[in-house]
Amino acid sequence: MLEFVGTAEGMAAEGLRVTIVRGVPSPWGEAVKGVLHVKAIDWQPVSFDGQDPQQTEWTGEVSAPTAILDGEAPKATVRAIIELAERLAPEPALLPADGVLRARVLQMGDDLMGDGGLAWSRRLQLVHYGMTSKGGFAGGVAAYLAAKYGYIASMGDSYGPRVVSLLEEFSEILASSKGPYLLEDVMTAADIQLACVMALFAPLPDDVCAMHPKGRASFETLDAEIKAALAPNLLAHRDDMYAQHLETPLWL
Repeated sequence: MLEFVGTAEGMAAEGLRVTIVRGVPSPWGEAVKGVLHVKAIDWQPVSFDGQDPQQTEWTGEVSAPTAILDGEAPKATVRAIIELAERLAPEPALLPADGVLRARVLQMGDDLMGDGGLAWSRRLQLVHYGMTSKGGFAGGVAAYLAAKYGYIASMGDSYGPRVVSLLEEFSEILASSKGPYLLEDVMTAADIQLACVMALFAPLPDDVCAMHPKGRASFETLDAEIKAALAPNLLAHRDDMYAQHLETPLWL
């Protein structure tokens, strides 16, 4: 378990620094932590503070994770951070050398964590639940996330079908795989991302992922359609990834 530092200490440090949201298993931050853990890359976690103008100026972002390596420009997407990790530690490779397979893994990653992807759509669905008193993110959290990530009330009912479609797509990929991973017997960054996205539906047990009960209840808000789409093989894949490759307990 690494120790978090504040903005000033992070700016003064050398090497790789990454801002991370604290207190919840945010899929984006957990995926970055997972990639860096698998690759055994030394790095310094920095507590994300969207209200800290010094941090915003340093990273150029009001969201996390953002990675800064020495004097290089900040990397502010999970995809960019994974590509940086591949450069820093080519082995074990989490992006295939084959161009076609590499593009497929990167696309799966975008479908999981990019704008309009599974995690993005699920976050907006949880905002919609909160805004309509159906669970999800409550009160000020829902309002903050709604303004920050472009929630549109009139589109509220569209987020769920997008989530269902992507859950079904990834369940089908796993079902058709001849191995335990999305690409048969080869673990890739997309496997880490898929495992981490599951926190938005079914966080790991409290003895492995200690989080505030209200936060856990928000993440676990499921309607009938989501329950049906959250196939057992998605959670089994998540469990196998944490058992074999990812760090536990989670440090939030």
